[in-house]
Amino acid sequence: MKRIFTFLIITFITAAVAMAQETKYKVTTVAFYNVENLFDTINDPDIFLNEEFSPESEKQYDSEKYYGHLNKLAEVISKVGADLTKQPPVICGVSEVENETVLTDLVNTGDLKKYDYGFVHYDGPDERGVDVAMLYRKEFFEVESSASYRVKFDFDEEDSTRDQLLVNGKLDGEKMHFIVVHWPSRRGGELASRPKRNAAADVSRHIIDSLLKENKDAKIMIMGDFNDNPTNESVAENLNAKADKDDLKKNELYNPMAELFQKGVGSGAYRDKWFLFDMVILSQGLLGDPKEGYSFYKAHIYNKPFLKQKKGRFKGYPYRSFVGDTWMGGYSDHFPAYVYLIKAVE
Repeated sequence: MKRIFTFLIITFITAAVAMAQETKYKVTTVAFYNVENLFDTINDPDIFLNEEFSPESEKQYDSEKYYGHLNKLAEVISKVGADLTKQPPVICGVSEVENETVLTDLVNTGDLKKYDYGFVHYDGPDERGVDVAMLYRKEFFEVESSASYRVKFDFDEEDSTRDQLLVNGKLDGEKMHFIVVHWPSRRGGELASRPKRNAAADVSRHIIDSLLKENKDAKIMIMGDFNDNPTNESVAENLNAKADKDDLKKNELYNPMAELFQKGVGSGAYRDKWFLFDMVILSQGLLGDPKEGYSFYKAHIYNKPFLKQKKGRFKGYPYRSFVGDTWMGGYSDHFPAYVYLIKAVE
């Protein structure tokens, strides 16, 4: 009996030591947010929409509205992913930003200022004067290089759209590649505008293929407002982003947003129909063992109640800053998309 008791004590101690030595993990957030027409109040005559976003316009877009919008956006970005990490995203792609001035103001506003965000941005040719950019927390991400890629339409040489941003660097010392996009809109109808999104997808795919040619296991994340759903041709075929991560062929991407879309989750709505245009898509290099570095954990759309219309016909829709020329004082007409990455730590 004494031997049995001694054996049980040893077994208990061994199990306790094993539990104490269990692997610990670090979880971090990578997000994307269409910030809905983040313009300053200065009227630049060379920018198509700029007059609309000025104090003299029908919108009466003054400093109070500008800084109100900045504070709302900073509030949202600071909370994305924090349910799990208790921290804002280490990386956040954004679209519909006018220039470096608004980005500087954004990262120095309210809830974001204390996190010391930097950003990468290039001025692009979009006729509306909006670009994409990437915010990053300097504490965790080191930018090594970046580039801007132009999208051209052979069938419509006079039209232009947003450039695509590539940022290469190290996330907690680990090599990563981030691509931020805002593909052409559905103006004129989904079918008529489809070739432009397919052309944009081809540019994105070229960037990704170039990275995979250098390193077949490269950790790549492409994020943005794709203006198409996960099942549309541009995403599923041209970009080659698939829903089943366990059945991916060589160089295919994994789109974790596809499962959310199948469940009816959306990032915005139009005419009582939800869409999921805002996505974060991953290369297969991010589907490995978290004990060997960052890998994909979970994907979400950040659609907390405070981001939604509270009443009226559009109850439940994203609570936006403007509807036409009417100031709503909300956030954006899109919900943010985000993923958690996870890795083992000592």
